[in-house]
Amino acid sequence: MLAFGVLLLFSPWTRAQVAGGLHGTSRDPSGAPVSNAHISIKNLATNNTTSVTSDARGFYSASDLPPGNYSVTASMTGFSNVTSTTAITSGNLSVVNLTLQPASNRPGHKTPATSSMGGVVTSETVRDMPVNGRDWTQAATLQAGVSSVRTQPDATNTSSGRGQRGFGAQISVSGGRPQQNNYLLDGITINDYANAAPGSVLGLDLGADAVEEFSVVTSNYPATYGRSSGGVINAVTRSGSNAFHGTIYEFLRNSALDARNFFDVTKPPFRRNQFGASAGAPIQKDRTFVFANYEGLRQSLGTTQVDTVLSLAARSGQLSSGNVTVDSRVLPYLAFYPLPNGRILPPGDTGIFTFSGQQVTREDYFTTRLDRKFRELDNLSGTYVFDIAKTIQPDKLDTKLTGVQSRRQLFTLLERHTFAPQTVNSLRLGFNRVVALLGQTPGAINPLAAEVSLGFLPGHTAGGISVLELTDFAGGLGANSVFNFHWNSIQAYDDIALTKGNHSLRFGVSLERIRNNTLAESNPNGVFTFKSISDFLTNRPYSLDIGLPGTNSPRGLRQTVASAYAQDDFRWYRNFTVNLGIRYEMATVPSDAHGRLATLRRLTDPLPYLGNPYFSNPTLRNFEPRLGLAWDRRASAALRI
Repeated sequence: MLAFGVLLLFSPWTRAQVAGGLHGTSRDPSGAPVSNAHISIKNLATNNTTSVTSDARGFYSASDLPPGNYSVTASMTGFSNVTSTTAITSGNLSVVNLTLQPASNRPGHKTPATSSMGGVVTSETVRDMPVNGRDWTQAATLQAGVSSVRTQPDATNTSSGRGQRGFGAQISVSGGRPQQNNYLLDGITINDYANAAPGSVLGLDLGADAVEEFSVVTSNYPATYGRSSGGVINAVTRSGSNAFHGTIYEFLRNSALDARNFFDVTKPPFRRNQFGASAGAPIQKDRTFVFANYEGLRQSLGTTQVDTVLSLAARSGQLSSGNVTVDSRVLPYLAFYPLPNGRILPPGDTGIFTFSGQQVTREDYFTTRLDRKFRELDNLSGTYVFDIAKTIQPDKLDTKLTGVQSRRQLFTLLERHTFAPQTVNSLRLGFNRVVALLGQTPGAINPLAAEVSLGFLPGHTAGGISVLELTDFAGGLGANSVFNFHWNSIQAYDDIALTKGNHSLRFGVSLERIRNNTLAESNPNGVFTFKSISDFLTNRPYSLDIGLPGTNSPRGLRQTVASAYAQDDFRWYRNFTVNLGIRYEMATVPSDAHGRLATLRRLTDPLPYLGNPYFSNPTLRNFEPRLGLAWDRRASAALRI
């Protein structure tokens, strides 16, 4: 468990982009540049306006524009105004070329001008996509080279161990490992304690109605991105606008049209209600806006469990290999194995027991965003996300209830200041907290599961029993292995974007402090292992695996990650862009707040080394150059290198 906790701290580092850019040219009908043209770029939802002026070549640009729909208007004495509309997407640089004419307006032409590979998914697609559970992260699979991982443990099984590797649905980008991806919301990384996709106990990341835009970068990352050798999945939350807008919805699934599973005696009941509401409105026109979203999920899923249990004859010691005398100390534990209610398996010592148990899940998800324009040069926005979920279901032998719980919180704050029409600074702060509690046993179904007189340790309930030919008995209350994760990530970013002639420049620094508090307690009530039914009945165990009280202690892992970058998108020609960049990253060696790390530094050492540092990593030369080319031959054809 300790090694696992350290490995997740060494995930590569990614920088976020939650804003986009725009550039283009202003020309007359003959193609000659129109210099000193006034370019007004207006957000159609909030009426926020950015103004720039074209240079002697007719070139203009604007950086750090929040995603959304914009109108771009060019005006110049002696020409009629011309207006075009465009959509600004996060992490992308769009082009709008405007032709000023004396009598008519002509729409501009926009194309992306970056060598990065990936795509953008609109909010309408995210909300309307027919995905089971309405998980917005699954929209990433719409992009080329992105696929879902089909071998991930089942999230509907509280004993599958999925929570130890993260609850979120895993995806592979360009063949990379799922833990190599980085997920961002409003520029703040939201990966969990396993560096896996965000998600609740059902493996879902709710809040599709709160997503304004969703983008995926699959390769050719600019210097603004790091922390990842896989994909970058970036979402931006919706904001309010001058017009009130809202939705109320409910999605229902049940077993009415489901087919019976091959192992089902009768079709188990299933019902899922997924409901919510979202609303955006102005608090002060053109100045302050608010958006809020709530999504609830209530699910009762019937699952058929097929067990192998002792036959009636075997329980009395009448085995196919010969009769045995059942040990008196084993007799009380036979009550944890139900009698077969299906066929008897050859040679007659075991039978099938089938039951349908209900997995009950409740989840509540909230998103709130506030935007404030203090003056023409300053904008402030903040987002708060809260998600809590819990699942309870019977264990394999219908002995006790087992449960897992997840809780996530995210806070982001962005201040954008315009120093000049061509210079914008963005300061971003964020806090991401993820809590996962695995191995809960909230109640007993069989009263003996709460009986401490059957415990392998004083004061404990019965431990687990593993018999080679039988379904494992997982023990009484408190017998499950416990894994508690409390992940805290404090993040800060500062970026400046400016334009100098044909050069769109970006510079930035970032800092993240990771605090990962974990507790792993394996088999606290113990597990007896038997090689055969005969050994079990005669009380001849092969082994005992037990976690002695007081031998497990929590770990408080700490690490700091820092980075800096410089990026230049040089528009060499009107349809040819060169992307140049360099990035530097460093990470401190993981340490434990209580000095409880242990490692074998040399193979010849007689004992492990106890204390910090965990290992030596003196490398401070992690420079990462970036080079990309983008040639937009025409609107429907582009080359990215």
